[in-house]
Amino acid sequence: MSDLQSDTGAGGASSEGTVQVEMFNGNGATRKRQQRSSKKKKSYGDGLKAPSPIGKNFVLDTNVLLHDPDCLDRFGDNHICIPIEVLCELDRFKGEQSERGANTRNVHRRLADIFSSHPNEATIGIPTSGGGSVRLVPNNGKSAAVEELMATFRGQETNDNRILICASMVAEQNSAPTILITKDLNLQLKAHAVGIPCEDYQNDKVDSDQVRQTGPRIIDLKPNELQRFASTGGIDLPAYVKKISPNEYVLLKAGEKRTMPARMGSDGAFHKLHVPDQIKIQRGTPIRPLNLGQQCFMDALLNPEATLVTCYGQAGTGKTLLAVASALHATFAGDFNGVTVSRPVIPLGDTLGFLPGSLEEKLDPWLKPVFDALEFLLTPENTTGKRRQQHKGRKGNTDAPMNVASKKVYDGMLESGLMEIEALCYIRGRSIPNRYFILDEAQQLTPLEAKTIVTRMARGSKLVLIGDPAQIDNPYVDRLSNGLVYTRDRLRDEPCSSHVTLERGERSQLAEAAAKKM
Repeated sequence: MSDLQSDTGAGGASSEGTVQVEMFNGNGATRKRQQRSSKKKKSYGDGLKAPSPIGKNFVLDTNVLLHDPDCLDRFGDNHICIPIEVLCELDRFKGEQSERGANTRNVHRRLADIFSSHPNEATIGIPTSGGGSVRLVPNNGKSAAVEELMATFRGQETNDNRILICASMVAEQNSAPTILITKDLNLQLKAHAVGIPCEDYQNDKVDSDQVRQTGPRIIDLKPNELQRFASTGGIDLPAYVKKISPNEYVLLKAGEKRTMPARMGSDGAFHKLHVPDQIKIQRGTPIRPLNLGQQCFMDALLNPEATLVTCYGQAGTGKTLLAVASALHATFAGDFNGVTVSRPVIPLGDTLGFLPGSLEEKLDPWLKPVFDALEFLLTPENTTGKRRQQHKGRKGNTDAPMNVASKKVYDGMLESGLMEIEALCYIRGRSIPNRYFILDEAQQLTPLEAKTIVTRMARGSKLVLIGDPAQIDNPYVDRLSNGLVYTRDRLRDEPCSSHVTLERGERSQLAEAAAKKM
């Protein structure tokens, strides 16, 4: 018997866990001897099985990590699974010079910090701060149920379908519930169709009652208390009234017909609104608040203590017009160095190179509502026809270039820097001092994008976020998780924050009827 046979048997395994293999040439002589380890490595099913039966298994989609790069710390003592397909999708975005690219690189750094120190345990599970774990799932298992699911998706080899298959395999290997977490509504529907439990990412969602909140709160007072408030301009918060946030607006009421709006100050007392009878920019059209909501909104826009103002309102309620008018009014009064306006380009962060021209020309289609408000504010009442005649015959030169004849009434403000256009995809890293910053359509932002913008505001600046939570085009946020409602929810108790909800449309009777009934 040869040495090989005596140690291991013919091609067998030794007691030390090695396999010795003899390879022969055509004459039967030994050509090469190889040894390889057969010692089985401890395995948990290639990432499929959780390191502990305690806790749920949450399979994360790519958009959850991009939406909140810190989401790995939000799942407590449960187990987080990251499919290999998610890493492949992240790899496509890492080079983008955009908010999405920055978020991707942030996620890569977080994952590298977690797994680089224990690479051998990447598919077993690395403990998280909340008592759970996070692991990578290569997605290479097979079973009858998985084969059936793959047959359902045959011919549709997409990352979304492979993530669904991964979630199915994790569910088979664990007795604890397995839930797919995604902000992709279509993927949620597909998961429901094939019987895979699926949920939206809930950490940054706000209470639906806060979004539905309508109009100022009503505070009942005695007639003499309301009279004292009217004469002195202030009154302490009654003991029987529940807590009211700083800069929150209320309607003080004594009897059926005696009412007066008030604002809660940081000193814990109600104060009168300070609203001018009208706002007039240069020789333009005067603007007056037309209802109670607009009075409260204008007070917040002109309140120097409120450096953050959020406003919900449907189309035609005057959000943009009042914000632009108040910004110019405060700037001409010397409170700010200028006005900055912006609006998310959906999807936020995409480059603007597909439109020709300068930055202002690229953003012009997106900022038409702001420019419409400027034109209305700066055009004198009942003189539109006269102004157009002056433009047509400027300097008596009929051969003047077309761009001279089409010069806008607000172009001088843009050229002087008094009015600045800001592209949100380039705002990262900026510090914006002494500016009145208006962000229209803020409901299109994600919470992380909203945080990026709020943290850009330096001393002396005021930020106004306006939008309608019911009108969202961004596929990864909804009325309860967008940047506008998130900012309001997280900063509602800060003395520098103020909020107003506008309900009544003032654009026209037709617009008001359409907003409510269509």
